[in-house]
Amino acid sequence: MRRYLLSRFLSFLPSLLGALTLVFFLIHLVPGDPVEAMLGETASATDKEALRRELGLDEPLWKQYISYLQGLAVGDLGHSLYYHGEVTDLILLRFPATLELTLAAMTAAILLAFPLGILAAWKSHTWMDRLALLFSLFGLAMPNFWLGPLLIIVFSIDLGLLPVSGSGSLTHLVLPALTLGTAMAALLTRMIRSSLLEVIHEDYIQAARAKGLSERKVWLKHALRNSLLPVITILGLQFGALLAGSVITETIFAWPGIGRLTIEAIQTRDYLLVQGCVLAIAVSYLVINLFTDVLYRLIDPRISYGK
Repeated sequence: MRRYLLSRFLSFLPSLLGALTLVFFLIHLVPGDPVEAMLGETASATDKEALRRELGLDEPLWKQYISYLQGLAVGDLGHSLYYHGEVTDLILLRFPATLELTLAAMTAAILLAFPLGILAAWKSHTWMDRLALLFSLFGLAMPNFWLGPLLIIVFSIDLGLLPVSGSGSLTHLVLPALTLGTAMAALLTRMIRSSLLEVIHEDYIQAARAKGLSERKVWLKHALRNSLLPVITILGLQFGALLAGSVITETIFAWPGIGRLTIEAIQTRDYLLVQGCVLAIAVSYLVINLFTDVLYRLIDPRISYGK
């Protein structure tokens, strides 16, 4: 296991370097000038040039890239051009909100998907199964940028039950969590159903029935546990995707997380902040994938990663 963890950690480095390199050059190709965003278009050319020289933006792009990597090697993500603060501090300030939203969305997805998926498999080819698959179809077909405003119109504007945007209470969390978690719930429902239907005819399931176990115990204790590996794969991948995909949802609901911070950084051409946000999201994604692989071993002891 130690050798496996070490090899996975070493594989993180080229992945992170590739993501950072791609974002670094792409953000510099986006039209716009961070100096003008900070000083305004009416500022004099002398002031703009002085600020550009002070920020190091007058240097060739490859020199800026080398300087950024040198700072990153010692844990320095740089200084935000727009917010005038350390990038690390800004990310640490916003990351808990994104993590809270992601966990809430994950919880909502699990609470919806597991009962629906189990019920769909147990009552396969019945109206219950078709209803669960219909929910899955609609969940996958509805993008966040459409579902979010729809939920706001229904539950905030028409019914007045939940706040439109912002944060600070559980009521603020409901709509963004449902918006972010619905597509994941739809995908999980299909995965749980198909995984259960694959294992339910295995010999050990028939042996459990022959021992006189109730159908409920056969499905929940034996079939469900042995069908969890592909489900956990989806959970791990989707958890990382939720962290990265919260950009639209956080923007719609004015949620103060990393996704919204990334959009604000892009709009102001805050290069270092954009790169810091991407780094935080990439690291989170890779760590979640590693945790998912380790969790395989806990669920199925037959899986071995070596010493």
